[in-house]
Amino acid sequence: MSDNAPSTTQRESRLLQALVQLADTLVDDYDVVDLLHRLVEHCVQLLDATAAGLMLSDQHGGLRVVAYSSAQTRMLELFQVQASEGPCLDCVHSGEAVLVADLTTEIRRWPRFAPLALEEGFASVHAVPMRLRRETIGTLNLFRRETGLLSDEDLLVVRALADTATIGILQERAIRRSEVVTEQLQTALNSRVVIEQAKGVLAFAGDLEMEQAFDALRGYARNSGRRLADVARELVVGELRPQDLLAVRRPASDA
Repeated sequence: MSDNAPSTTQRESRLLQALVQLADTLVDDYDVVDLLHRLVEHCVQLLDATAAGLMLSDQHGGLRVVAYSSAQTRMLELFQVQASEGPCLDCVHSGEAVLVADLTTEIRRWPRFAPLALEEGFASVHAVPMRLRRETIGTLNLFRRETGLLSDEDLLVVRALADTATIGILQERAIRRSEVVTEQLQTALNSRVVIEQAKGVLAFAGDLEMEQAFDALRGYARNSGRRLADVARELVVGELRPQDLLAVRRPASDA
């Protein structure tokens, strides 16, 4: 466990808050993209993990990177998709968790991904499926700078978070017809593209890092009670000005 790990009391409080937030998705309307970003943030805050990322299956059977805790994580997730190898792909294809205590032992298994992850400073990785019954819709991935497996307690926590988020996406009223599920997942994937474009607009206008631009985008959406994707789309097409969002930019610690 890292030196910055929360105390037992803090951890229990944060876990309760995380589960309550995720349970709020069991309503008629919610922001899928923001939900998944909250999920990866909770993983880094609650678990002995340096970074976290999340992939979802698209309607064509491929994988798309939807949420990540850092630009470095996004790069590693995208590389797995492009190289067609890595723990996250194995996790989705098998529907089972892939737990790697030491990436140096997996270079033959993943000859392109493992060396890159090691070069980026990560020593171990854990990929947990987002699965309901027999349907796997994605994977929640944790990267650590230390070797070794997560504790049994941490594994229970990450599975609980992944399961709760999965139920939120595939709740009963959505799975009555398979095309509704496909549409909702595809909406999340399409929204990701618009959000990346909006981040670029804000980063250029405000001379910000991409993560700072995303924080400003989320802050404006939350403060105005609107969907993240809707705000991003209006910014990209010019219905919102970058100055409107940057004027109410929140500190990163409030994300």
